[in-house]
Amino acid sequence: MNVANAITLLRLCLVPALAYFLVQESYALAFWAFVIAAASDALDGYVARRFNQRTSIGAVLDPMADKLLILTTVLGLAWLKVLPLWLAALMLGRDFVIVVGAVSYRLAIGPYYMQPTVLGKVCTFFQFALLVTLLADAAHYVDAAPLRFSLSTLVALFTVLSGAHYVWLWGHKATRHES
Repeated sequence: MNVANAITLLRLCLVPALAYFLVQESYALAFWAFVIAAASDALDGYVARRFNQRTSIGAVLDPMADKLLILTTVLGLAWLKVLPLWLAALMLGRDFVIVVGAVSYRLAIGPYYMQPTVLGKVCTFFQFALLVTLLADAAHYVDAAPLRFSLSTLVALFTVLSGAHYVWLWGHKATRHES
């Protein structure tokens, strides 16, 4: 256990609280839980790199915490009709394909650690931006109407591009392994 992993665990602990706030339609509390969790994602990465606190458990917990945070928020906002169902399905479908691909690779070929790609990071950035904007709108902190279409379009675009890129990378790696 180190500081970076403790921050990641804090993010994991915020996920059930976020889910509860969404179910209760307590959008202000959901907004702040999401903001704190999103900030902790940047902070734990910085601490791990800056103070050389990278660990194998952190390499598993960090993306798992990110996926659970996004999954919970997307499902909650889609259920509450704050996020369009088609966009929620696209976002969750991408993550499903990535996870299935990683597990399939692991079972068929063996362990392989894939670094997040630039497209994946851009996709995650726009997903977080959209979700925080929708939560802020639902909490009546901002009027997201002017941003909703643009952010949704960017999320859809980068979700498809990064998902296709990960499929290509995993497929290319698997094909090279077989040769």
